[in-house]
Amino acid sequence: MELINFRVGQKTISLKILDILLTERFEDNLTSLPNDNKSFIGVKDYMEIPTPIFDLGIILNKKSTQEANQSMLEVFNDWQNKQQAWFSSLESSTIQQTLFEQNTDIQQSSFANWYFSFKTENDDLQAIVERFNAPHERLCQQANEISMLTKSGHNEKAQKQLNTERSGSYKQLMRLFESAKEQLSLDYKPIIIFTTKDGINPHIGLLVDKVEDSINYKKEDVKPLDKLTDIGFEIDSQTKNMMRGLIKLEQKHSVLIDPSVIFRPEHLAQHQAEETEAYGLF
Repeated sequence: MELINFRVGQKTISLKILDILLTERFEDNLTSLPNDNKSFIGVKDYMEIPTPIFDLGIILNKKSTQEANQSMLEVFNDWQNKQQAWFSSLESSTIQQTLFEQNTDIQQSSFANWYFSFKTENDDLQAIVERFNAPHERLCQQANEISMLTKSGHNEKAQKQLNTERSGSYKQLMRLFESAKEQLSLDYKPIIIFTTKDGINPHIGLLVDKVEDSINYKKEDVKPLDKLTDIGFEIDSQTKNMMRGLIKLEQKHSVLIDPSVIFRPEHLAQHQAEETEAYGLF
């Protein structure tokens, strides 16, 4: 059976290709309707049939990817502002020939601790953050030398070295911050998946981050749902209803989802999830 993989936040989900009518780019042009379900984001016509659209990021991750990206963007902005303030302080102390009191020990730097511990499945973003260390470490080293020059009265030499770092390591670090923030935007290309129960009519639409790839699976490729807790999923009963198992990819897992049971009628909501065989795996 052929599956299509999609990215949702830090997770990968899989749908049977027979469950998919169409995928289209999300243009944020849905019709809003009053509803208490936080994951319901509006209605969109499919072949003139109004179809409810749900944000799968909210269902699986408790927040939309757009919201998660905005939170991460704020973190990058905060660290960038702190580094700008740090360098401004170095400039002021050099010009005014005063003691530079900011931290210059890379081992004691909260900024360094942050970027060393930063982890994301966005490989491009991860690579950018890993490049923070070289210019930051050089700035810390040079700040010590500039401070020593200022303290010993070599003001002209200290100013010259400061100018070199401003157009060198400091500028490089600022460019890395801008590249990281740009990558957050580039990685988010949301699409709507129109799903179906009968292969003809739309059931619901699911908002996901982007299409990844297609795979073929066999019986032995699908692992039981109890493996979900091993990869960081917090599963409530409603969410568990739509999950049919784990599929091992090269370096991670994908969660097989049955869209036909998402937001089923309320009188069925208390029923136990179907056995895996009911989803046509075997």
